[in-house]
Amino acid sequence: MAQVAAGRYTAEVDPQGAVVFLLGMRFNRWWRVDKWWPVFTAMSRMLRQLAADPGSGMLGYHLWGGRTVMVLQYWRSTEELVAFASDSHAPHAAAWREFNRRIRASGAVGVWHETYEVVPGRHECVYVNMPPFGLAAATRHVPIGQSTDTAPARLRRGSA
Repeated sequence: MAQVAAGRYTAEVDPQGAVVFLLGMRFNRWWRVDKWWPVFTAMSRMLRQLAADPGSGMLGYHLWGGRTVMVLQYWRSTEELVAFASDSHAPHAAAWREFNRRIRASGAVGVWHETYEVVPGRHECVYVNMPPFGLAAATRHVPIGQSTDTAPARLRRGSA
């Protein structure tokens, strides 16, 4: 278990920013294991491959489960995320083709994603008595000081 960092912290991103990528799947027909299992295992394979390759551009991820599985990923850039997604040799391309060919029309499983660019001076976060988590774990986990004590101050940081 990660060590709790007592106090207040925020995330410091590089001047070029970062990318937050949310993706997931929903078990619409949980009993159709034949339909959702390939999607679930493909997501796991992709995460393992990306985590093992620091050059991929993925900075880190968190995974949550339930009827809807959600993966929260952090990337250095949109370009690196798109490069991975469109790489015909990466596991994503084959998994997406297979989903569209064998699973999508059944409606047994839903998939989704959202992409957000994090720009310095246009993002704000705070972590209180938490281990390094989220954007701060993926970038830099820094203590909140006098110049970053409030949400508006954290939003202004880096916008000059």
